[in-house]
Amino acid sequence: MPEITTEFQGQTIITTFEMTPGTAHDLMEALEEAYRDFIRHQPGFLGAGLHMNDAQTRIANYSKWQRREDYQAMLRTEEMRTRNRRIATLCRGFEPVMYEVQAVF
Repeated sequence: MPEITTEFQGQTIITTFEMTPGTAHDLMEALEEAYRDFIRHQPGFLGAGLHMNDAQTRIANYSKWQRREDYQAMLRTEEMRTRNRRIATLCRGFEPVMYEVQAVF
């Protein structure tokens, strides 16, 4: 699991997915497969965590990258574009947002 610190100088991405309980586990499997087989091997990838709420209606993905450009380059690959099209069929929508850590308690 990635360590969260204010000293981190890279790029943090938090992506939220909204889905139904009927597709929650299929979506989680697709995300786990994407990380296992592709994303974690991309330049600049540092780590990630996947979290599902109790109602199985939301997944939150926390990932860390060395640079914003590394994350963007991964998204532009044909492999990830194909995976994201499949992921989009398993959820109502998803939104990746770039953040900077401001405080840790």
